[in-house]
Amino acid sequence: MEVVVLSKRIVLKFPHRLVDQPIVYKMVKDFDLQFNILKAYVTPREEGLLVLELTGEDRNFEKALKYAKSIGVTIHPLSKDIKRNETKCTHCGACVPICPTDALVIDPVTRKVLFYSEKCIACELCIKACPPRAMELHF
Repeated sequence: MEVVVLSKRIVLKFPHRLVDQPIVYKMVKDFDLQFNILKAYVTPREEGLLVLELTGEDRNFEKALKYAKSIGVTIHPLSKDIKRNETKCTHCGACVPICPTDALVIDPVTRKVLFYSEKCIACELCIKACPPRAMELHF
């Protein structure tokens, strides 16, 4: 049986009743995962938000996510959180050379900037580089 190791960047949203619970600790300890906290916004009596990179065996990864969902944590991939506001984008291309994963490229035919969200690692470099502020971070 082949063991597959996954590494994914995800966003966890915690309802206010769970922000003081050791959920990530349990995911790491019980499901043998490694984690790297990329961002965290946790305030008592409010919703908590945690952006993590989780690494571990695929079967353990899925069990850990199932556990978190079962207690009320909302989970989604980080790459879907960078959005391009189409009405603001002027297709100037300032974001293209700064993108380390080629999630932003210029179409050679139309000369418009294309955004491939599945390649995005949410490094936020495009947000800072975009003059009309068309690239937005959504949690």
